[in-house]
Amino acid sequence: MTSDFEPPPKSWSLLASVGGVVTSVIAIAGLNYWSGHLSHTSIVQKTEILKAKSDTSSQEPIEVAKLDNQSLVLPGTTLPPSQLTTAKTPYVAPGVGVLTPKEIAIANQAWLYFQRNWNDETGLVNSVDGFASVTMWDQAAACAALVSARELKIVSATEFDAKMSKMLQTLASIPLYKGELPNKVYNSKTLIPVNYGQLEKREEIGWSAIDLGRLAIWLKIVGAKYPQLRPQTEAVWKHWRVTRLTKNGQMYGTAVVKGKEQYKQEGRLGYENYAAYGLKLWGLDVKQALNYQSHAAFANLYGKGVPYDQRNYENSGANNYVLSEPYILDGIETGFQALPKTYADRVLAAQEARYQATNQLTAVTEDNLDRPPYFVYGSLFVNGEPWATITDTREKHNNLRFLSAKAAIGWHVLYNTAYTHQLFNFVQTNLKSEQGWYNGFYESLKQPNKSLTANNNGVILESLLYKQVGKPLTVWSGVKAQ
Repeated sequence: MTSDFEPPPKSWSLLASVGGVVTSVIAIAGLNYWSGHLSHTSIVQKTEILKAKSDTSSQEPIEVAKLDNQSLVLPGTTLPPSQLTTAKTPYVAPGVGVLTPKEIAIANQAWLYFQRNWNDETGLVNSVDGFASVTMWDQAAACAALVSARELKIVSATEFDAKMSKMLQTLASIPLYKGELPNKVYNSKTLIPVNYGQLEKREEIGWSAIDLGRLAIWLKIVGAKYPQLRPQTEAVWKHWRVTRLTKNGQMYGTAVVKGKEQYKQEGRLGYENYAAYGLKLWGLDVKQALNYQSHAAFANLYGKGVPYDQRNYENSGANNYVLSEPYILDGIETGFQALPKTYADRVLAAQEARYQATNQLTAVTEDNLDRPPYFVYGSLFVNGEPWATITDTREKHNNLRFLSAKAAIGWHVLYNTAYTHQLFNFVQTNLKSEQGWYNGFYESLKQPNKSLTANNNGVILESLLYKQVGKPLTVWSGVKAQ
């Protein structure tokens, strides 16, 4: 979400789908309702006896908040130089292989979202259930979902070819911001570039390099895995003025503030590296953006040294959220080629340590809410604060912290531990809806966050595809960098 965002009228309900520094914010008008490392044997034995209610029972919110604040120690425990490297061989998770019947059912359930929100006219998918608006980040999630559905035999090869071809045809001809790069948000039915929360008024508001970095990864996966579609994936890339995405080895995005364009470096540790890897696959110079050490420091959270970006709001004007999703996507899609797996190890370990201290299952990241402020970043650490749940304008909403469905399932397929089994089982028991999977479960409110989004359900599907094929998805598809 960008600083140029202005909320829609109060009669509208705002929902967002964000994947990095800049992605989508979407309004839904007039809605009165919301759409709806241990031995494997001991893992299963321990998790089967856990009940969903006991998983969510925690100490009183005030006591948890006190423990959360006390958990922070600065500076934190650093990593030895030998562990500050990405893997020479892409990481493969333990326990990958054929999906269980439960996992197949979860995949089919996630696909329901895309059946409801696919626009046949354009091949684009609504970012939020029932509202015809989309960002490139969420369209990448839809691309991932469609590939997953084909490989998991949820849709036929014929349906896949037709849908993917239509999607790519649209992306290769979509009107661009100033004729350069995809606008941050579009009407998914008419392809009009729009502002957040708008559907009919044409407005060009800039582009997000992070959104396009994720889409770049999926264009590569599709083109490598399905050679008959490669000319179309390359046509999408050729449609963009890609030289505008980078400068001096950094990623750059634009925003329009009071009618004037701002061209600024984009990304912080996590999403910056993940998205830059996508641009690298297409031959762009992102050397500085890929440097995961240049701005990194560590904060101890419940005794675990978590990496964070020292470029925070106070010294750079941007929030430095520490989130689960960039590490999950990097693991699933590249095998930790953009970020060291040791970073991800600690991000997960801190969340498990929080559970051990508070009895509160924890899997936090950014996502939509089914109530104001409609989008938050569930962070392990941000702008010097531990376990803060904030908006992009730094409003704190720790009372709306929630266990994320996509984070829970993503962590589980990557690590397959006793703790991730608990996360996985909790999602399966508590977050199923008739339209897909709800985004999460509120810690304090003890009820589901009933927002439904393309990104949540898309990440769930690609996580299960990763487990099925047993390889990072770029490796499985045969992607090679230029």
